[in-house]
Amino acid sequence: MVITTVRENISTEYSLENWLQSPLEGTEWVNGELLEKEEVTLKHSRIQGNLYFYWRNYKDASGQGGEVYTEVPCLTNKQGRRPDVAYLTPELMQQFGEPAVLPQSFPLVAEIISPTDLAEDMIAKSQEYLQSGSTEVWLVFPENRWIIVITKTQRLVFIDGELVHTQTVLTGFNVAVDELLA
Repeated sequence: MVITTVRENISTEYSLENWLQSPLEGTEWVNGELLEKEEVTLKHSRIQGNLYFYWRNYKDASGQGGEVYTEVPCLTNKQGRRPDVAYLTPELMQQFGEPAVLPQSFPLVAEIISPTDLAEDMIAKSQEYLQSGSTEVWLVFPENRWIIVITKTQRLVFIDGELVHTQTVLTGFNVAVDELLA
């Protein structure tokens, strides 16, 4: 997601420690700056809701437990992020409880890419997630109708007419790309 510098009414003395204690809604802490995530489109919101719905239903139906979140804050390599959709395993829920900010990346993360996002930035963000606790990252490209699934050892591309499926977390989940992006 594209992010821009927060309006001037936010104190320049706001720190990562402040953000970790009480993350401001719709913000991320990146490279020493408080950034505001850009407004989402209807398409983005719909796809985010679809992915939340499918992951949540699957984790319940499969009995794997855990929890699915949207726009929830986490800490990655000393940066504060808010993935569009994230899954937390039951083991990590037990370990961390419900802090204001998860002190690591979520095991399964999805970012819905806007037309103005730079590919280099989104690839770097996926690597950042993988280096701080994620084992699987989904980059969802609504305009191209692609989903790229990235793990530490694989990069897979799923397109219309194919089933996208998890690789390492939420084992056994799959959904048609067309259905997810519908």
